[in-house]
Amino acid sequence: MSTINVLDHVMVPEHKIMSEEDVQALFSRYHLTSDQLPKIFHDDPAAKAIKAKIGDVIRIVRFSQTAGIAESYRLVIKRPKK
Repeated sequence: MSTINVLDHVMVPEHKIMSEEDVQALFSRYHLTSDQLPKIFHDDPAAKAIKAKIGDVIRIVRFSQTAGIAESYRLVIKRPKK
């Protein structure tokens, strides 16, 4: 049985784990804290594909015909128990 890498799909934007230095620069530039970032669950298929851990910050880069390149950021959190 073969596995599928979700990041290879044309509709999934690029996901990369940010270095600690890049995260600190992001927080400084926009005067943010990690609590203010949008969240992504640790078991999200894209987060799993890049081996993101809880507490990591992920940079997501999308390409748009109108905006060109659009970057967004997500804090990896644990999915709450049901």
